[in-house]
Amino acid sequence: MPQPSTEFGEELRKRRLEAGLSLTGLSGAVHYSKAQLSKVERGIKAPSRDLVRLCDSALDANGALTALATLAAPDAPAEPAPGHVDEEDWIMQLSPDGPNRFQPMGRREVMSAGAASLMTWRSEGTGPASPASGAGMLEASRSLFTNYRRLGQTVEPGLLLPVLIAQTHTLRELSAQTDTGTRRHLLSLGSRYAEYVGWLVQETGDDHAALWWTQRAVDLAAAGGDQALAGYALVRRALVTLYRDDAEQTIALARRAQSGALPPRIRGLAAQREAQGHALAGDLRACLRALERARPLLARQEDGSDEPVIGTMHLPDPVGMVTGWCLVDLGRPREAGEELDRQLALVGQDAVRTQVRYGVRRALAYASAGEIDHACALTAPLLDDVATVRSATVTTDLRRLARVLSRHSDHPSVRQLGPRLGTLSRSSTS
Repeated sequence: MPQPSTEFGEELRKRRLEAGLSLTGLSGAVHYSKAQLSKVERGIKAPSRDLVRLCDSALDANGALTALATLAAPDAPAEPAPGHVDEEDWIMQLSPDGPNRFQPMGRREVMSAGAASLMTWRSEGTGPASPASGAGMLEASRSLFTNYRRLGQTVEPGLLLPVLIAQTHTLRELSAQTDTGTRRHLLSLGSRYAEYVGWLVQETGDDHAALWWTQRAVDLAAAGGDQALAGYALVRRALVTLYRDDAEQTIALARRAQSGALPPRIRGLAAQREAQGHALAGDLRACLRALERARPLLARQEDGSDEPVIGTMHLPDPVGMVTGWCLVDLGRPREAGEELDRQLALVGQDAVRTQVRYGVRRALAYASAGEIDHACALTAPLLDDVATVRSATVTTDLRRLARVLSRHSDHPSVRQLGPRLGTLSRSSTS
């Protein structure tokens, strides 16, 4: 969190006076108490990040106040070392009443750990798989992947991860027994499975493992002749830095993924991520420019590809939704709420995880705009689904929402919602 800062407080007071606003006037604009603003201006109390963003927007500082309040950026998440698709054995422990575990191990480690005493099995066939079996596996796995992604919208990540990891392994192993053309498609599909595993692992709150899986996806894709997924890995790494509130690294990683050599969809997703980074930094103009670049890129159709779409498949208008997302971080909550209203109306009711993710952010927008009863009314029907999908990234916004609402504890709707909201915002997702 930002620390108490005389420099920030002095700049805030200077800009407030230049804008002709009293403390009461600024308090009404940002929906924080006059007493709290006074303490911030005098360097007695640290401003929350949400207060910084709201003041930055209300005083048209275009990121200047945000920059003053930003702590030294944390280190960027380490980029996992590239490997080879056969570099390790994968060990999973599945428990009916406890935690499940996944562990990559070198083959010597497996033997020294005594894993050979566990139940093992393998195919008796030593020759190549027939073209028909390879093609059949490819078609079935594509269909399964679509269904798994739909199921991932309605269940917690831990229920899907074992089967997705096993399917990734199966595609990886079968690829070694097929003809060159089928091998390429199997590895490409395996890379999509691995990338989705990485996303779900991030939803459990394990950023390190999420990046490990993203690198496995890059390795599988490269082994199949697809170098483009390495660009999307940068977009995924930028998502990690985004949730760490690191605007600088988010922008830098997203820009690296906008090379003209990459497919339009990856460049469009990267431009969206860059926009989110600029929103964290309070730079409205740069954010809107990045969103303008993203829209035509994401509107273009991929030519003749049978591979599953990279990134979300549940947003009818991804740029519109991300615009609403960015407006929250830009300190423009009322505009954000209105945009997210429009976008959520387009999302299918079966896309529960998507509804929860953007629904919580919409509630945060209205709470930040001072519409407390409306924010609570939007939040209440989401809480059962929040408990069902168990998302670490959603919980980040849920905590922000809980902090905003806690400043209005005298509202009956806040008192009614508070206990369960507090429990869910503190709950572990791993």
